[in-house]
Amino acid sequence: ASPVHFFWGSFDLAVTRFSGRRAPRHPGGVPNLPDAVALEAYSHEVSSAGFWPGSGAIDYPAFYSYAYPEPPGFRTARVQPKAAFFSEALGEFILPYDAVRAADDPDKALLEFLQTTYEAAANCAKWDRDALECALGQPGVVRSVS
Repeated sequence: ASPVHFFWGSFDLAVTRFSGRRAPRHPGGVPNLPDAVALEAYSHEVSSAGFWPGSGAIDYPAFYSYAYPEPPGFRTARVQPKAAFFSEALGEFILPYDAVRAADDPDKALLEFLQTTYEAAANCAKWDRDALECALGQPGVVRSVS
């Protein structure tokens, strides 16, 4: 996984998980992201999630999650909580910030969104989850690199 990173062009905070497999060449054309950066950022399969204050396609703050390349079945995957939805305009799952604020347990609502959207990406893309994951709250066991 990446460290948390800040995109100053769109003003969002994100974290990215990687499958370890190379991705097809990214077509570029992402607003506020030079094509050379997109080619490097999306050189491998990713599941990325973050927080965005909103603009353009949505005019409200929201959490988001997407996969590149988008695997078959991703956009129709069932994710939680109920307020989450797939935005055709953005090509990613969205959870409005206000829905998290209004939830009985905001921490649980956000964690459900982050976990279920990651699982949708990893399962639809057939990632080797046993090799990539450890239990929540438990450090992973160092794996051999040979």
